[in-house]
Amino acid sequence: MKKTLFIAALLCAFVSNAQEPSSLMGYGDLGVLFTGEDNNGTARFRAMSGAFGALGGDLSAIEINPAGTAVFLKSEFSATLNIRDQKIGANYYGTNTSLNDNYTTLSQMGAVFVFKNNFSDWHNTAIGFNYSLARNFKNFWIADGNSDYPTFIYDEDYDEDNPDPDNIYLNADRQYFENYTSGKNNKYTFSFASQYKDNLYIGASFNSHDLRFYQSAYLEEENYNDNGDRLPRYLSSSLEELWTSGYGFSFSLGFIVKPTENLRLGLAYQSPVWYNLLEESYNNSGLLNGFYYELRSPSKYTASAAYIFGKKGLISLDYTFRNYSNISLDPSRDFQQENQYFDSDLQGTSEVRVGTEWRVKQLSLRGGYHFQQSPYKNAISSDDLKGYSFGAGYSFGFVKLDFAYENSQQTGIYDFYADYDQVAPANLDIDTSKYTISLVFNI
Repeated sequence: MKKTLFIAALLCAFVSNAQEPSSLMGYGDLGVLFTGEDNNGTARFRAMSGAFGALGGDLSAIEINPAGTAVFLKSEFSATLNIRDQKIGANYYGTNTSLNDNYTTLSQMGAVFVFKNNFSDWHNTAIGFNYSLARNFKNFWIADGNSDYPTFIYDEDYDEDNPDPDNIYLNADRQYFENYTSGKNNKYTFSFASQYKDNLYIGASFNSHDLRFYQSAYLEEENYNDNGDRLPRYLSSSLEELWTSGYGFSFSLGFIVKPTENLRLGLAYQSPVWYNLLEESYNNSGLLNGFYYELRSPSKYTASAAYIFGKKGLISLDYTFRNYSNISLDPSRDFQQENQYFDSDLQGTSEVRVGTEWRVKQLSLRGGYHFQQSPYKNAISSDDLKGYSFGAGYSFGFVKLDFAYENSQQTGIYDFYADYDQVAPANLDIDTSKYTISLVFNI
């Protein structure tokens, strides 16, 4: 059996970002996985597809633009429950398999405290803390089919010096692969912002990440010889597993201006996230390998605009740019090929979020659309993430209840025979629905 086959399968990317792997043992795809974020947040935030860069006034909005912390008029606390329903279909040489995965978690919790000062031009200062689930790694899918190309052709008793034709299994019968991942990237944001006069908000934040990732892979191939004798070969998830854990930090800067009473413009910068990670791989005998390394994510730039129709409603637009080719791994001497891969195979990406909200007394109705470009240069259009959202909220005075539904779709490929050009990858279709509910309290 070839150990490299299993390791390549094990280290390939998470399905929502899976693309054609290289000989880089999957670190290129893991770099994309760990540096991406799902933009989970409050139900109001999700109902408007996260288009809050120029709006502020929401605890999830301060992760896009920390200046939005100063938009709050009152101190506030919110907590959010998220239910994710994901369907992954895999097509492998004409055979389709489909699995559903449901996951419920606390995806947001935080508070903001507002301090008013009527004796200075800086008359509204606020500090905020917010926890959010930056990325949920929990996932499971199966590919089952037959490429008609055997990768294991000898049994364990094969003698290279005395080959026996009956022990050569050149006919492929079945290839079966399972991929399971779990873990989270938790993000903690501490923000500070202030309002200058009536038309300028300035803010900054410090962001901390806690990353935990687990992956196991199971590959089964069954071949037979010319006499019809079958040769099963198994690579079991119980034999080799991968654990990655560590911490990261970043900072953000931003401002919001009001050129007119109804128009708001925002601009924000998020620095790279600097991660320190520990990777460990195991088999039944114990630890196979363990080492520390550093990962730097690409920085993020967000430009935003919103138009407020008095107390009736609003329309908001965010545009974010990230250059994934700036991902890097250290020590650089150990990751020369991987860093070259980031530079040559990844690209700058555009993300667009549009949202709207309309109020009828205590009731608010919301909707949105979001688009996120794939970071891979060889991606096709269906690999881009596209989705819509809608929701509603009701204010009871000191407490508000918000609900949101979001759906997104994209495609990808996953090559679990990365060492064999003769075998094509599985084609994946990912359909994700999220149900979000938030409670917001004035404090």
